[in-house]
Amino acid sequence: MPLTKILDPTRIRQTHNRFGFIPHRFLKDGFLSSLDRIEAQLYLFYVLAANRYGISFYSDRRMCDLLNLSCKQLRIARDGLIHKDLICCEEQLCQVLELPFQPVSLSERADTVGPFTDLKQRMGR
Repeated sequence: MPLTKILDPTRIRQTHNRFGFIPHRFLKDGFLSSLDRIEAQLYLFYVLAANRYGISFYSDRRMCDLLNLSCKQLRIARDGLIHKDLICCEEQLCQVLELPFQPVSLSERADTVGPFTDLKQRMGR
């Protein structure tokens, strides 16, 4: 049993023994195009920072510093990745998940609003 706390053991990414691995279907199946710029930046960070179980231990403050993001931008982007079923988080731990069957459809995105819009508004609630 690993010493790392795994948030969703049913969705451990398959990295084929390579850190920073992103499967080709992330591009060809539309996952990348379903993300806004900051979500894509944050997803790439999580992939690069994750251990072999997909877990990242970076604090919000450190990620904001490294990615040159505000706390609000980070929160909105992380909530977007959670909504799109690409990561799950618990406190300061985030796990990059094995890709779901298909990305959240473009119609479910709120592309017409800016990156600082409240998440509830972005999700149409």
